[in-house]
Amino acid sequence: MLLDSILDGLNPEQREAVECIEGPLLVLAGAGSGKTRVLTHRIAYLIGHCGIPPESILSVTFTNKAAKEMRERVEKTVGADAQGLWLGTFHSTCVRILRKEIGHLGRSRGFVIYDDSDSLGVVKLALKRLNLDPKEYDPKRYRWRIDQWKNDGVLPAKAADVAVDLDDELCVDIYTEYQKILTDAEALDFGDLLLLTVELFRRHPEVLAHYQRNWQYVLVDEYQDTNRVQYDLVRQLSATHNNLCVVGDPDQSIYAWRGADIRNILDFENDYEDARVIKLERNYRSTQPILSGASAVVSNNTDRHEKSMFTEREGGDLIRYFEAVDDREESGFVIREILGANRRDHRRYGDFAILYRTNAQSRSFEEELLKYDIPYTVVGGVRFYERAEVKDVLCYLRMIVNPADDQALRRVFNKPTRGIGKTTLDNASELAFQRGLSLMQGLGVFAQTAPARAASKINDFLEMQGRLTHEFATQSVDVTINEILKVTGYIASLEKEGSAESEARVENLKELVLSAEDFHLANADTPDAERTELELFLDQVALVSDLDQYEQKTEVVSLMTVHSAKGLEFPVVFVVGMEEGIFPHASSSRDAAGLEEERRLCYVAMTRAMEHLTLCYAGERRRYGGLNYQTPSRFLHEVPEELVEGVSNRGAKTRSQNQDDYSQAASEDYDFNQESMDGDASVQPGMRVRHSVFGMGVILSSSGADMNQKLKIRFERAGVKTVMARYANLELV
Repeated sequence: MLLDSILDGLNPEQREAVECIEGPLLVLAGAGSGKTRVLTHRIAYLIGHCGIPPESILSVTFTNKAAKEMRERVEKTVGADAQGLWLGTFHSTCVRILRKEIGHLGRSRGFVIYDDSDSLGVVKLALKRLNLDPKEYDPKRYRWRIDQWKNDGVLPAKAADVAVDLDDELCVDIYTEYQKILTDAEALDFGDLLLLTVELFRRHPEVLAHYQRNWQYVLVDEYQDTNRVQYDLVRQLSATHNNLCVVGDPDQSIYAWRGADIRNILDFENDYEDARVIKLERNYRSTQPILSGASAVVSNNTDRHEKSMFTEREGGDLIRYFEAVDDREESGFVIREILGANRRDHRRYGDFAILYRTNAQSRSFEEELLKYDIPYTVVGGVRFYERAEVKDVLCYLRMIVNPADDQALRRVFNKPTRGIGKTTLDNASELAFQRGLSLMQGLGVFAQTAPARAASKINDFLEMQGRLTHEFATQSVDVTINEILKVTGYIASLEKEGSAESEARVENLKELVLSAEDFHLANADTPDAERTELELFLDQVALVSDLDQYEQKTEVVSLMTVHSAKGLEFPVVFVVGMEEGIFPHASSSRDAAGLEEERRLCYVAMTRAMEHLTLCYAGERRRYGGLNYQTPSRFLHEVPEELVEGVSNRGAKTRSQNQDDYSQAASEDYDFNQESMDGDASVQPGMRVRHSVFGMGVILSSSGADMNQKLKIRFERAGVKTVMARYANLELV
């Protein structure tokens, strides 16, 4: 009976992939072909039918959200038998290994994880110690180079061997100093989590053998996105049994800029003898015109496995191509299309996605959405845990776990203001560096000779932090955060400020406390043997991605880059800015490999659409402060003519005819009130208002007067929005 439930609903190719459990297997899963279904049913098959203990299975993917969804599906099928299954991201898996085993490398298991801003700060400190001016030597460029070396599995010593010019040699020096600073602070960056795990296994075969015995079956999702060090990790773990199943699609490999190597999936059959290859070519997402159009575009690439994608869905609208005069007309057309479909066809706003190549393209669409009072969300903004006040509190937590965390201390030594100036910190930092101490220790030594007033403030801070470390290191995380907010005076200082901005920051901190309470309740019954609750919480926060926080909602239009859209699907998709220099992007079109990745990115964008797909191009676009004449993207010409409508130079409706049709439909179906406020009803910063869609909010700033006022408002549930008083239908509270 259980076998029937596991295999029920699988097509022949999916079933073959589920039942092929021994030896290396490559599942080439085209867009929308049910790869997650295959992975989850394969795990359920191993546990529920083959009797494989769940702790003998390791399954890794790229987002916490995907891992959570897979776990829920497996548990739904096999129930409690799934307990013990290792299922998570590459990074979370390596964190668990290193928390237990990093002592073999002479490192502390109490390490903290540095995010991008922390690691950039370390690069700046490395430049300072090497007497290099950050204005001349761009810290971001060197951080990127260090990231690339780590993605390739290259430690500083090996980097010195592969340096090809003077700039590379300089970067090796920066990399070496960078790693020394991390080691002294007992910190790891994201690259270290993977690199040090591979290094651990290389230097200590007995540790590797333990995990090879534990994990007899290894499954990897999104294999086309793996970098060199992830490739090495998978090879290490599967070397003795070769029971490796990787699932992916070379046509969706779009992360070369962060180290992904498409050769990992293309060369799988060469890397693993007797590897089987199963193709999933049946699409369950898109209509045939959309699928055929996207396949036609990506077929122009040479680095790929040939697939013949098809769908059993009958019919489907042709792909539409809208040629706008300029970017203003492009955004106006898209928003009126959404508005018309919402009113005419009763489409929910959550059915729509606007996809663009770069984040800067969102502005004109946001302005149009605000004009018509259409709710929307922009994916890829400032993450909750990266908001200033939230990260400040997280830094206090990090110092409890690891008092040697210099980057955390640098951030909060004077937050809230306590009279410890930057000069004091710099002097203490120099003293700490000379004596080989942590910055926290350096502050203590510096206080011994500092003027009485400064020494008193330093000692008060050190005493406070010392008490937090001593009393709350093993407390529940919600209790600890509440204590931090109390003893540091953080909440009190914001309440004293009394501005609308400070009120919003207080609300964010209250939300952080709620998040910590939820975390405590979720983990209270399943303690971790290697990590305290506080360490678990910090690990989870550090590994949260943009997509982990994104929730597709029925009432808002989604705006995002194509990179952010991978893995998502929407009934109606607009791909905008389809012009040479934008999509494909100018920086990626200089070589064949870069252009092929851009084409794969276009394939990903098109296959996000389930029912309706519109590709937009503007003849003129304002860029870099001037007006530029644009050339249609080469990808538009790679879509077969018989699959497209609405293109003026292909015999279908002209652009102006289309515009007339869409404008008429929108005007017939939607009547918005432009004069909902009285002409003399100018509002001021600090006033509370209510918006019909965004809810309650506080006005942060305004410009103009009366009905021409432009208002910046922080809404309680929608964040900060800029609206025109003429269109916003605001109600003063």
